[in-house]
Amino acid sequence: MPPRAPIAPEWLFHYEKQWARADAIAGLTAAAVVIPKALAYATIAGLPVQAGLYTACVPMIVYAFTGSSRALSVSTTTTLAILAANALSTTIGNDDTHALAIANATLTMLVGVMLVAAACLRLGFVANFISEPVLVGFKAGVAIVIVMDQLPKLFGIHYPKGSFFHNVGAFVAGLPHLSASTLALAMLTLVALVLLERFTPRAPAPLLVVAAAIIAVAAFDLRAHGVETVGAVPAGLPSWTQPDLSLALKLWPDALGIALMSFTESIAAARAFARNDEPVPDANRELLATGLANAGGALFGAMVAGGGTSQTAVNRQAGARTQLASLMTALVALAVMLLFAPLMALMPHATLAAVVVFYSIGLFSPAEFDAILKIRRTEFVWALTACAGVVLLGTLEGIVVAIVVSLFALAHQVSDPPVYALRRIPGTNVFRRDSSRHPDDESFPGLLLLRPEGRIFFANAQRVAEKIRPLVRESGAKVVVLDLSRVFDIEYTALKMMSEAEARLAANGTTLWLAGLNPGVLAAVRRSPLGEALGESRMFYNLEHVVTKYRQIVSPDGDTAART
Repeated sequence: MPPRAPIAPEWLFHYEKQWARADAIAGLTAAAVVIPKALAYATIAGLPVQAGLYTACVPMIVYAFTGSSRALSVSTTTTLAILAANALSTTIGNDDTHALAIANATLTMLVGVMLVAAACLRLGFVANFISEPVLVGFKAGVAIVIVMDQLPKLFGIHYPKGSFFHNVGAFVAGLPHLSASTLALAMLTLVALVLLERFTPRAPAPLLVVAAAIIAVAAFDLRAHGVETVGAVPAGLPSWTQPDLSLALKLWPDALGIALMSFTESIAAARAFARNDEPVPDANRELLATGLANAGGALFGAMVAGGGTSQTAVNRQAGARTQLASLMTALVALAVMLLFAPLMALMPHATLAAVVVFYSIGLFSPAEFDAILKIRRTEFVWALTACAGVVLLGTLEGIVVAIVVSLFALAHQVSDPPVYALRRIPGTNVFRRDSSRHPDDESFPGLLLLRPEGRIFFANAQRVAEKIRPLVRESGAKVVVLDLSRVFDIEYTALKMMSEAEARLAANGTTLWLAGLNPGVLAAVRRSPLGEALGESRMFYNLEHVVTKYRQIVSPDGDTAART
């Protein structure tokens, strides 16, 4: 079933003339950031730099007319680039340029087809299966991998790539052979980026440093001093590139992981930068739009695409009101292809690597790890696990680890629901968890009030029972009340276990009551043997009703007068 949102440029049909100037300025400003970064990300993926130009043009145009976000800037990101690098290097390698271009087109088309298929199946909710702590850890791991991947270019060192620890060892071993001029240029680039971001945050820092590096190479003949450059970049429009279906069987696992990350990053950025007066980005519409953007880009040499948080932030901060800003960015990329491609030949690899490292470090946020640790240590461990999965196992495997950890976290939460003994706040009808911090709260001799929370079903029913038994045994209560007001659903296995528990309690002279059942839970209980055993007289509207009834039937010495 296709998404409900129509495939139409909603922003165009409701465009206001006063937005035009802001969109034009935002598009030009974003282009100054997007284009240099796209060139750098193409080198991460092992692709020619022009692939970055194509990605800053074609997917952006397609998304502008299909997406639901007015501000999202769609080209590529560090995460997608490193995932593409992993897929292409293991499938083709970086030596055969023609084969690499075909493999890239196949990978990008697969990503697009998967996203479109997910949109048709309305799978937008899948992005919610990766928890925020796990995503923090995943991005941190990607940052470490990217920095390690770019270090040789910063130092002018060459060695065959391998596992993370192999690369670390090879880098250390190659340090005596570093290129001083390459390292100096890289350090100057990093210093310039830091200073520009610090003192002129609105300036197009990537564009300025790349332009300065190109001028330096031409003016001082840095290539003669060992500084490597991009080399010839073909001018003109991108050529038609046809995917090779025979590669699909090799690339589909990587494409699946890339599609998930493309959508996750895109919907997160779209929602983060949506204004209150704009339509809320629709997850299934975003699946379709990013899928079409990838499929369209695949035919014109673009690499895998998605919405980027940093470039969307620049776009929005520069005043973007609609996707006209993205069309302006794409127009600038087109102008670079047609007019300024010869200048790209002088672009130093060290400068591009420095740009990548500078903007990738932001993916690793110690403050986010610290915030997670302060709130919940367990989720901090999940974040570290996802990070280690990316670094030690690889990026695609890291996605699998991230998803597994997220699902494990979800399973752990639902399999171990809390069960609380309750007391009443004096002089009120409010019941809260029994705690030594509230010694004056009221209890009722012979009456035990218990409150489980969450859905009770086959995966956690046994655990709930294990928590209830010692509380009943220690209390010596004659009446045990389960307050189900926080239980939104109850399943057959749980009802069967509760029925068996009711029989055991009755055999020991203890009565089971239920309270606070919502309509769905009440209906399920009534249809079960438990409902027949309890009858309507032992199911109560709320705990205050329970206390009132208990006081009516209890004798002064604490014994129940009748088992009703």
